[in-house]
Amino acid sequence: MLIFRQLVDPQSSTYTYLLADSDSREAVLIDPVFEQMRRDAALIGELGLALRVTLDTHVHADHVTAAWMLKRHLGSEIAVAAASGASGADRYLRQGDKLRFGKRYLTVRETPGHTAGCLTYVLDDERMAFTGDCLLVRGCGRTDFQGGDARLLYRAVHQQIFTLPEDCLLYPAHDYRGITATSVGEERRLNPRLGGDLSEDDFAGYMSNLGLPHPKQMAVAVPANLRCGQPESSEAAAQAPDWGPLAFTFAGFWEIQPQWVEEHLKELQLVDVREPDEFAGPLGHIPGALLLPLGRLAEEAHQLDRGQPIVTVCRAGGRSAQATVLLHRAGFTKVANLGGGMLRWRAQGLVVTGAGE
Repeated sequence: MLIFRQLVDPQSSTYTYLLADSDSREAVLIDPVFEQMRRDAALIGELGLALRVTLDTHVHADHVTAAWMLKRHLGSEIAVAAASGASGADRYLRQGDKLRFGKRYLTVRETPGHTAGCLTYVLDDERMAFTGDCLLVRGCGRTDFQGGDARLLYRAVHQQIFTLPEDCLLYPAHDYRGITATSVGEERRLNPRLGGDLSEDDFAGYMSNLGLPHPKQMAVAVPANLRCGQPESSEAAAQAPDWGPLAFTFAGFWEIQPQWVEEHLKELQLVDVREPDEFAGPLGHIPGALLLPLGRLAEEAHQLDRGQPIVTVCRAGGRSAQATVLLHRAGFTKVANLGGGMLRWRAQGLVVTGAGE
């Protein structure tokens, strides 16, 4: 029996896929996201699985892979495309390679075009395939950077994916509308870029006129993913705090989500690093928060209790992220940034006091 879970990272709309053999409990994880490493590791532990390998469908430009972090924490191998240009992997994959987990396996199909090193992973019985960005639900990945080539993508999809059985379910790396899967038959008929009677010339012309801006995280994500997700400074990533459900960001600080903070306000020190007029302004502030503007934080940090966890807060999460760095330099070890700041706090309808009530 196959164990299968589809997980989502809301920030990047990335799907991560966990597959495992129910007898051996061996598992593989496809397209893991750096910030979701603890979630994925917790699920693997709860299900009693042993993660054998992480697989990336390509060098992503919109998020950083969790492959390196998972290897560090769970001992899993890292596998990427031989054509990806990435360093630090344990296996470099080519057409026809098999990735075994217990009695099951995935077969590698090379599907370049979105990037030079895109792979599709096909389950042994050809009932499921994981297409990355080369084929999305009623769409496909762009072809204008990272060695992309529209004509290569057209041929790859038609030769490597559309040749699978019509009822084979296709699982993409992303979907921005919340659609979770499609099928070979659907995409052959209905994909407006690649399906029906559209020719290679039609597709190449379509893709050359998209005019899309580059992904916002590209400057960070691509170099990081070419290292299989290893941070330039990996020491902070090794120190996993146990006082809350923290996520380590690739920028090098720990972050925590608003809902958990609201539920544990009495156990935390909330340090708001905005200016006084913002603290009393339209967004209001979190009850019990201590106002210590960022410019005064280093000299006034002595007011804080070193034994009690600290959550730093600002408008959108930028200044408060810098505050975590300053506090760590001052010797505070239990520090996390409030993800999204007061904007996310208010958007989630959480409790406030001050002018924004």
